[in-house]
Amino acid sequence: MCYIQFFDRESCTYTYLLADLDQREAVLIDPVIELAERDAQTIRELDLTLKYGMNTHMHADHVTGTGLLKKLLPGCKSLIARASGAQADVYVIDGDCVEFGKHKLDVLATPGHTSGCVTYVCHEQGIAFTGDTLLIRGCGRTDFQEGNSKVLYDSVHKKIFTLPNNFLIFPAHDYKGKLQLY
Repeated sequence: MCYIQFFDRESCTYTYLLADLDQREAVLIDPVIELAERDAQTIRELDLTLKYGMNTHMHADHVTGTGLLKKLLPGCKSLIARASGAQADVYVIDGDCVEFGKHKLDVLATPGHTSGCVTYVCHEQGIAFTGDTLLIRGCGRTDFQEGNSKVLYDSVHKKIFTLPNNFLIFPAHDYKGKLQLY
């Protein structure tokens, strides 16, 4: 699997492009509308077909780019958790599997930041895309509508911290704009 991490300085959002280079199929996790043209251009340059524009939750801090990506890349479908209440072409729930090429992402419901938060896990690669459930040195805020700190704590401890220790975690944000090592 090939994966590319993009960063939007305005919203401090990470977007992830995952691709099966043999079958030329890809997914894009947490796209930002202002950078949808960049994302579409990258996908075209790599000669990929975007199967899904996926969101880890309904974002309060930026507008998703999935709608624009669907216009720029015909055939792309939007995907989000059913519990999010957002409109999409495909809805997922805990335990579902999202397939692209020969790869798959398992869906873990990880509510707390919002009731519709999910984490996408690729066991074969040892990676998890946690959205705002688990960030760098913190977690998503719970003072938004549908936020709940106890539920978020349980999601992090029972769903994410129980993944194997060698897994890499990819969050949706870095509010400092860079990784800091100590």
